[in-house]
Amino acid sequence: MQGLSHDPWIWIASLLSLCIFSFLYKDNPFYRAAEHIFVGVANGYFIAFMWHNVMVPNLLIPLRDAWNIMMTDGFSLRLFNPVHDANFFLILPTMIGLLYVTRFIPNMSWMIRIPIGITMGYFSAVAIPAVVEAQILAQMRASILLRSDFVGFFSGMHGFNTVVLFIGLLGTLIYFFFSVPHTGTLKVISKIGIVFVMIGFGASFGLTVMGRVALAIGRIVFLLKDWLGIVT
Repeated sequence: MQGLSHDPWIWIASLLSLCIFSFLYKDNPFYRAAEHIFVGVANGYFIAFMWHNVMVPNLLIPLRDAWNIMMTDGFSLRLFNPVHDANFFLILPTMIGLLYVTRFIPNMSWMIRIPIGITMGYFSAVAIPAVVEAQILAQMRASILLRSDFVGFFSGMHGFNTVVLFIGLLGTLIYFFFSVPHTGTLKVISKIGIVFVMIGFGASFGLTVMGRVALAIGRIVFLLKDWLGIVT
């Protein structure tokens, strides 16, 4: 055994971990203190990261370069070309972003809807096609049975997997088809679809639990190995 660690940062991390684990007993001041420290540090890191990696290289430096060019060569409309690295066009999104501050001004708080609407509209337009391509069209292509899928259909697990895929896909689609009542054959197939949906939800939940358990095991190993030195 290597014994207790002499690194003060390991002690701090271990004590904060124990404070978080104390919530397993009940809510207490130690847990709340560690929670507030985590939120504060995370927000501080996020603000510093955004300042040094987003604001400075993508806003302040281009505006500074555009100012220097204007002082040297005079005013030109090319300084408002968003394609160039140095341009004053960035003033427009900066002004839109500053409208978030109007949330703290009662008479002007309605203006916060402008940047929120622009942000949601932009990211929706970017995200929806990507989601459709990655999660809908890709799954449709993967679910279409080709002639090559029936090569060696009765050998090994290939045929079984193909049949399960077809039945699960058909049953799930019919289960979510609400235009006609689920009676007779449709009722039977929709019940099969429910089974596949529950299996999918169960697998997703199990994967989530496994991830959380892995994190807990890693933290316990940290306490026993890096802090207490009980295990090697």
